[in-house]
Amino acid sequence: MIDLAKPRLLAFLFAVLLPATVPAAQPESPPALEEYSIRDLAQKLQRKELNAHALAQQHLDRIAAIDKAGPAINAVIELNPDALAIADRLDAARKSGKVYSPLHGIPVLIKDNIDTADRMHTTAGSLALADSIAAQDATVVAKLRAAGAVILGKTNLSEWANFRSNHSTSGWSGRGGLTKNPYALDRNACGSSSGTGAAIAANLAVAGIGTETDGSIVCPASANGIVGIKPTLGLVSRAGIVPIAHSQDTAGPMARSVADAAILLGAIAGSDSRDAATKDADKHRTDYTKALDAKSLHGARIGVVRQFTGFDPATEKLFDAAIARLKAAGAIVVDPVELPNLGKYDDDEGIVLQYEFKADINAYLAQLAPGAKARSLADLIAFNEAHADGEMSWFGQETFEKSQKRGTLQDKEYLDALARSKRLAGPEGIDAALAKDHLDALIAPTSGPAWTTDLVNGDHFSGSSSTPAAVAGYPAVTLPMGFVHHLPVGISFFGTAWSDAKLIGYAYAFEQATLARRPPRFLPHIENAD
Repeated sequence: MIDLAKPRLLAFLFAVLLPATVPAAQPESPPALEEYSIRDLAQKLQRKELNAHALAQQHLDRIAAIDKAGPAINAVIELNPDALAIADRLDAARKSGKVYSPLHGIPVLIKDNIDTADRMHTTAGSLALADSIAAQDATVVAKLRAAGAVILGKTNLSEWANFRSNHSTSGWSGRGGLTKNPYALDRNACGSSSGTGAAIAANLAVAGIGTETDGSIVCPASANGIVGIKPTLGLVSRAGIVPIAHSQDTAGPMARSVADAAILLGAIAGSDSRDAATKDADKHRTDYTKALDAKSLHGARIGVVRQFTGFDPATEKLFDAAIARLKAAGAIVVDPVELPNLGKYDDDEGIVLQYEFKADINAYLAQLAPGAKARSLADLIAFNEAHADGEMSWFGQETFEKSQKRGTLQDKEYLDALARSKRLAGPEGIDAALAKDHLDALIAPTSGPAWTTDLVNGDHFSGSSSTPAAVAGYPAVTLPMGFVHHLPVGISFFGTAWSDAKLIGYAYAFEQATLARRPPRFLPHIENAD
């Protein structure tokens, strides 16, 4: 934690908001581009008011000023040494008349559990993979490159996507250290996509990619005041992503606006022969920007899941105000709606994740390049024990150990837990609630405001609504709902499988009606907010 006095903080904020210096060979130095959207920047690039090199350099300068110095939020675990060269190639392509997509020249950060076949490492935050360089891009990365995005670097995360210990601190990894929440530096950035959430909130890139098994996109998006989309399972390929569990894992966009997240989702969605779960993705994939209609909520039937409230009076008050905004936007609100079987599949989810992690991480590690320090979960456990000073100084690996004791994916215990959890969360959970009241979507607070980081005692969450959609494999969209004690809090729209575009439309209409996002101020504590 950095205890900045007010004068020093104000001086710092003034300094970092000045225009970045651009190399002499580039166009005239542009104004600072914080909070600019993908469309804004695409227009500037098209009009030659800016080029990809200058845009990448400005974000690299901001990372140096804010992430590595100043408040030092520590969101970026590694920079891409080829970022500027990639930007130059994209500038040359634009000059020759080739523009690949709206993402052409746009700086993007990706979570460090996503393979890149370049000079960057893919480590899941673990020292065991500190030297690991992937032989092949993850499909998500290949799609981003094809769309012309500039992959600026990789973001820190809760180590192993927060699947090593039940006593862990979100945003901490052995390799990357602790990511701080840019709204209040002593607060947690949530996880496991902590670095992506904090980085995009702090304008270190235009947009980013996170991954989720249960809450790892939507919670850091909520805690950092941005938009996060957890897609329908199978809409986005997981090939080349360090796994937890194939029945729940997905990658998804994290951005400062619903429109930017929609553009990013369109770029990464689609069927992939490397991931059998995506076989129907091309049938459902669409241009998600067509869902961006400020009138989307008019006539929509929205159900309020009050079972996810009651943990914090201030958050509940904010949620009630959000419901009033939905009604004002023309939504037909059914309040309350009961989500059947809530809580009845929590134990089954834990069993499924432990079984699948053992199988899936063993398969991922087995294909690493020769010389890898770990080829199996057993190797990871042994590595952590041998390097306890760096890896287990704050918490242990009991989740690893429980997973290692599980059997195979043919075990009856696993098969029964998988079938039961999917049924109770999906057809007999979300789908049943939607059908009962003829609803289009459900809403709930995404989570409570960010808690104070405590490396000694670990996380202390204050409410979460992520589990039903995560277990069912259904989509969820979170976006800023407002602030509680100067800390951002999100609202989640979730629904049935393949309703991603519909949810994006509702989220966009809510966003336009509220304009709730405010950029962070890098306060040492919320007590300094005034």
